[in-house]
Amino acid sequence: MATGEVSFAHWRGEDRKIFKELIADFTKVESEISVAQDISPSDDYEAQALRRMRNGSVGDVAPAFRGAQFESFVESGFFVDLEPTDLTSRYKAELITAGSADGVQYGYPYQIVFNDPIANLDILEKAGYPEPAGDWDSYLDMLDKIQSQGVTPIAMPGADAGNAGQLINPMIMNLGPTEDMCAKIESGEYKLTDDWFLEMLRKYGELGDYVQPNASGTAAEPAQQMFATGEAAILATGSYHMASVRSLGAEFPIDIAPPITSDPGQAVYLAAYNATFILGINSASEVQGAGIAWLEYLSRPEVAGAYADGTAQFSPVKGVEYENPDLDRVSSWLEKDILLAPRYQFTDLDMRAAVEDSCLQALTGTEPEKAAEDAQHIVDQRIDS
Repeated sequence: MATGEVSFAHWRGEDRKIFKELIADFTKVESEISVAQDISPSDDYEAQALRRMRNGSVGDVAPAFRGAQFESFVESGFFVDLEPTDLTSRYKAELITAGSADGVQYGYPYQIVFNDPIANLDILEKAGYPEPAGDWDSYLDMLDKIQSQGVTPIAMPGADAGNAGQLINPMIMNLGPTEDMCAKIESGEYKLTDDWFLEMLRKYGELGDYVQPNASGTAAEPAQQMFATGEAAILATGSYHMASVRSLGAEFPIDIAPPITSDPGQAVYLAAYNATFILGINSASEVQGAGIAWLEYLSRPEVAGAYADGTAQFSPVKGVEYENPDLDRVSSWLEKDILLAPRYQFTDLDMRAAVEDSCLQALTGTEPEKAAEDAQHIVDQRIDS
């Protein structure tokens, strides 16, 4: 029988309450195990987690951000191979690839979010679209019809880079030559002046007719408020804001509304998603058995469902049933052709910021060629540095 005190290190302060409830239920059954949360601000966790936890005194169980941090955890030997735990079969294989490297499962993403705009379905239906448009011309037609109602079609939080950058995921997913398009921009193999990227910037320019005035100066909270009150039909962030707009009083049905940049029937992907909060076991932990028991508990459908409902996040665990009506409605997208968000392929954050800024520049009136050239100059500097 596993015993010990498990340090559960993470960055999700907003999840403290739901994890406290789950820990209480877990320790009722596993009376010889205790679990204590060690929560850091996300920026601190991203910068310092490996240094803090590698000696095993903190973080017997710990998550990693998708991308550079997960890769550093694996390369340093911090995460152990989880295949011997037999937990992998509890997860949907297509949703946990972000937690594997070289064919080995080192972690299980515990949060799935859609990095696609969310929409007020009442306004869309009034515009003649009971479901979000599925090709580019139809998407623009939908926005036109929304605008004719006197409603702002898209609320864009352009002053909040972290949220404004999410739109690049669905905008680029059907235009990039390969799935690793952003990684190849970072390596220099692809250029922002390539035709496919310029085409995306032109489409950003077309969306510029449908965002609120001063979109580049709008913070996330005012954009959420526009959406929650029905002043805007679409919020260009992601499913992770559904709970926020509910707290602001939104009562209408919500779904995601990815902009499909393709012609009818030509889209390869219908939405973009991210898989993060990748839970793994610390190789330096002296209570790995107890840590695995905690991870096993979190991997149960009823527990993962409780976490999902409590945080308004989707789960990759098989058999999860959502009581949250927004999660229940949007979860059908998990069964469609979706792409792991390419935005997070960038490991150089300055480079990513330049690429995302080129999109915002195009949205707000800069010629695509100039926006691309200016951003490519920064990308080249970062490659050469």
